[in-house]
Amino acid sequence: MAERAETGAVAAETSVVPGVGQRRRGWVIAGVAVLLSGVLGFHRLVPNWPGRVGSLIESFLPWGGVLVAVLLVVALVRRSAVALVALLLPVGVWVDTFGGLLLPGEEGDGRELVVVQHNVSDENRDPAGTVRALIGSGADLVALEELVDPQVAVYEKSLAADYPHHVVRGTVGLWSKHPLSGEQVVDIKPPSIEEGWSRGVRAVVHSPYGDVAAYVAHLPSVRVGVGGLASQRRDESASLLGRAITDESVEAVILLGDLNGVVEDRGLRPLTSQLSFAETGFAFSFPAAFPVARIDQIMARSATVGHIRTLPATGSDHLPVVARVALE
Repeated sequence: MAERAETGAVAAETSVVPGVGQRRRGWVIAGVAVLLSGVLGFHRLVPNWPGRVGSLIESFLPWGGVLVAVLLVVALVRRSAVALVALLLPVGVWVDTFGGLLLPGEEGDGRELVVVQHNVSDENRDPAGTVRALIGSGADLVALEELVDPQVAVYEKSLAADYPHHVVRGTVGLWSKHPLSGEQVVDIKPPSIEEGWSRGVRAVVHSPYGDVAAYVAHLPSVRVGVGGLASQRRDESASLLGRAITDESVEAVILLGDLNGVVEDRGLRPLTSQLSFAETGFAFSFPAAFPVARIDQIMARSATVGHIRTLPATGSDHLPVVARVALE
């Protein structure tokens, strides 16, 4: 009798403990789901110190959807009803935040300019091939960064027939099918960078739909290291560019550039607070081999940026991005 009782107790213990473990794991998944929802929905509340952790999270925010999918698979394997219900929260937040980017763009009313933004890379070994890809887009405006000798001469010569108007200042340039005027350097150099650094240009495009002030900019690079995200120079440059656009006298503005940041990144708030950007299309542009973020941006004022997409890879480590910009 004692032996049978002991055997029964062991059997009861082994039948209960796994169930308890599963329930606990279900609650852990649910807790992670709630935490992920908070990060997705309230990322602005994440402090940016130390290491600009807030900006770092925002740089990869859309990939939160992958984490949601992983949690969903785990919850299904564990057969946890609690976890599955909790996962409805991050799914809803992600869809509300990024779901619209999956929708196709709407047709415009014809008052549009097709614009292309591309960091061509100062190590590009095929500038002529890059030009062919850009011309094939049929763009009205083409903005290029990392223009260095001797490649810049190739771009100027190869684009001349399709884009008779252009301006190059420092390492950035703008090519246009429409006349340009008021070409000038835009000083976006952070104080800690030595003289001779020039990555901003502005020109007025005399389009068939009215004048547009076009800005081309290449903000300083950011680095991810042990100390977090090193973006101080990028943030300072964004502030300088934001002030220039605020002071712009032409109402319609188009900004094209390698901004080394995604639109969710608070470091670009001096720009995103006053300019609109594409509401459809992810268009991850960097790195070209396996794009994980769109740091090449097209933004506008008194205009609407339509669906944004990438073009096929060129000889650069960035993918070109293209969008239609409808003037108001």
